[in-house]
This record gives sequence, C-alpha cells and structure tokens, in this order.
Amino acid sequence: MGIKSYQNPAELLVKEYLLADSFIPYTSIICGICAYKMVYDLTQLFSSVYFKSYPSLPKIQRTEWSNRSISTFHAMFVTAMSLYFVFWSNLYSDNQYAGMVTFRSSALSTFSLGASVGYFLADLGMIIWFYPSLGGMEYVLHHLLSLAAVAYSMLTGEGQLYTFMVLISETTTPGINLRWYLDTVGMKRSKAYLVNGVVIFVAWFVARVLLFMYLFYHIYLHYDQVKQMHSYGLLLIFVVPSVLSVMNLFWFGKIIRGLRKTLAKRQ
Repeated sequence: MGIKSYQNPAELLVKEYLLADSFIPYTSIICGICAYKMVYDLTQLFSSVYFKSYPSLPKIQRTEWSNRSISTFHAMFVTAMSLYFVFWSNLYSDNQYAGMVTFRSSALSTFSLGASVGYFLADLGMIIWFYPSLGGMEYVLHHLLSLAAVAYSMLTGEGQLYTFMVLISETTTPGINLRWYLDTVGMKRSKAYLVNGVVIFVAWFVARVLLFMYLFYHIYLHYDQVKQMHSYGLLLIFVVPSVLSVMNLFWFGKIIRGLRKTLAKRQ
C-alpha cells in the first residue's frame, strides 16, 4: 500500500508533466545533459580499470578521452534516430501523411532533437572551458550552428526532416574518435589505423558530401512547402547546411591528404 501510494503520483508526474507534449523539449534537454555527465563519469571509471595507458596520460588528454567517448555515444544515438526518421519512419513520407512535410513532428522526434540539444550545450561548454585544447574556433562555430538549427526545429516543429538529414552526418564521429584513440595509445602504424582511415574517407564522402547534395535536392523538390516556413526557419534551412557543407569539404580535403600520407608511408 505504501509503495502504491507513491507510485500513482509518480506515474502522474511522468505522464502529465515530464512527457507531456509541451514539456518534452525541456525534459529531453535535461536528459541529454544528464546522459552527457553520466557517460563522462562512466568513461573515466571504465578507462582507469581496463586501459593501462589511461592513468599515465596528461590530464587534458584524459579529459579529451572522456569527451570523445561522449561524442561517440551521442553520434550513435542521433545517427540511429535520424536514419530511422529519414528512411524508415512514415512520418516524413510524401505518401503516408497529409500536410506539408516541413511542419511534421512527433513526440519521439522532438525528444530525440532535444537530447541532441542537451549534448551540444554541454559539449560547447566543455570546449569553451578548455579552449582550445578540445577544439578550435571551427568546433565552436559547428556547435553554435548545430544548436541554433536543432533547437529551433525542436521548439517549433519546423524542418525536422532536414535537421535529421544533417544529423546523419554524425555517423562519421565514431571513426574520427577511434582514430584519435589509436594514435593516443601508440597504434598509429597499425593496420587498424589504416583501415580506420579508409572507413572514415568512405563514410565522410557518403554522409557529409553525397547526403548534403541529396538534402539540397530534396529542398528543391519541396520548395513550395519549404517557403511556407517562418523567415528564421527558412534562413536556417539554407544557411546552416551551406556553411556545414563548406566545412565538410574543407575537412574532407584534410582527410584525403592524411590518407595519402599514411598510404605513402606504407609503400
């Protein structure tokens, strides 16, 4: 009886407030920040036990080690959700739902974007706090643009399809982080390091070059719906992917040069 007396109010709190449509954006942001902290602490605990080289690393490298595990966790989560909504869910299908695709959303899609907002907020805070050790100005710009676009889409429900398309590009993050880990533990000359470089090249080309071309093509095909968005949302739809595309091409050039250098050393 005592347990049930607490259980019913708790269930009411969750259903009527925490998971109510009007509270989902804020609940999801808090969940994203809490997940960030939890993964950070668990990484420190796990790494100190199972990786012999971890305790001997300088403090800033241990911080980056944990930070990269968080970005990997976020990348896997948001990539899975984005792939689901873009390619498998009927939410944004041209055939399944009435109404404009640019204004469709659901509780799950909003929660997923909110969790991502929580990650970007926490990670931007860490980048600024340890600046420039965890990333230079290009990382700050990347996170600010991502925050503006994802937060707007989460709060208004506008353009969520295109936001998820852009977030699929996070599929390259685990490979980038693995490359840093291999380098940090002294495996730069290993076969795994070479394979990792090839995988990054392919994944980057697909997720950050070809996919962005598809995004702009989709906007072109649905421009009659896109132009119905509010002016700020319309600005974000064109500016954020365009700026990220330029940054992606710049980084892609660096990936190609790095891969060529690695292959040349092995010949």
